[in-house]
Amino acid sequence: MKNRLFTALFSLLLQCAAAQNGEEAFTFLRFPASARINALGGNHISLVERDPALIFHNPAALGAEMDGMINLNYMNYISDINTGSALFTKAWGEKSAWGVGAGFISYGNFKQTTADRFIEGEFSVKDISLNAFYSRELSDRWRGGLAIKLLYSSLERYTSIGLAVDAGLSYYNSQNGFSAGIVLKHIGAQLKAYDDARQKMPWDIQLGMSKKMAYAPFRLSLTAMYLNRWTFDSGETFFQSLAKHAVIGVDFIPTENVWLGIGFNPKTNQDMKLQGGNALAGFSAGAGITVKKFDVGVSIAKYHPAAMSLMVSVSTALTH
Repeated sequence: MKNRLFTALFSLLLQCAAAQNGEEAFTFLRFPASARINALGGNHISLVERDPALIFHNPAALGAEMDGMINLNYMNYISDINTGSALFTKAWGEKSAWGVGAGFISYGNFKQTTADRFIEGEFSVKDISLNAFYSRELSDRWRGGLAIKLLYSSLERYTSIGLAVDAGLSYYNSQNGFSAGIVLKHIGAQLKAYDDARQKMPWDIQLGMSKKMAYAPFRLSLTAMYLNRWTFDSGETFFQSLAKHAVIGVDFIPTENVWLGIGFNPKTNQDMKLQGGNALAGFSAGAGITVKKFDVGVSIAKYHPAAMSLMVSVSTALTH
């Protein structure tokens, strides 16, 4: 019965996604929520690891192995723009798990001026999400997950409220080191607009797969994103459009307690490329280590021509 419920919810969310149009709100939902995801290109839905932050990208990544875990993430994006999240996960019975978390992005303070440039004061801009997660084992290799997100945005005296849902499936075959995932992301609506015109959610359909090498400690990952659209710019070629839908990641895992990762996001590379410069746009790298009860990860990425973005993640288990 519960397995059929997941199938029905997937079908319903897909129909809702197809009906959305207009400008987007709450685009901060596309930011990476984990140092490991950030290192592997910023989008990843097929990784199967004991990292609670993975469920921000695919709720089906949540499992009983994350029982009683706390996860904290922080990224200095650009200048005084900062984003972060906090998460708690808990096993529920033999086959289910749940989690609660929150995320934010602060765009810093801005000067408030009159038409003749007289400074009247300052105002801040921020976005916040409150999240609830649930997952269930559907079989020995399949897991389904759902996430519900209550969203709030503040822009000076204007505010917006939204509600979104993620639905994901995860497949993992431990015998050959292959995993895959599919997620319908950010399906919902802007319940309260900044003004009279409502905007659509930054919804997305993503597919991903990861394969660990049989005789070497390397894992290759490919994520296909923006499957709900094809072109991003009317002047781009077929191959430019195709490349913008892919994210490539490689991680080196010499032991269970250490990982190194690199990634490449062609869309970021093309969007941020400058003539004669910014060759590192779209590239990312990171590393992680387990020290006693703490899993610590650090990553850097080139999301903007003017600066590197630094991200730090820390997780620990309270029950082990």
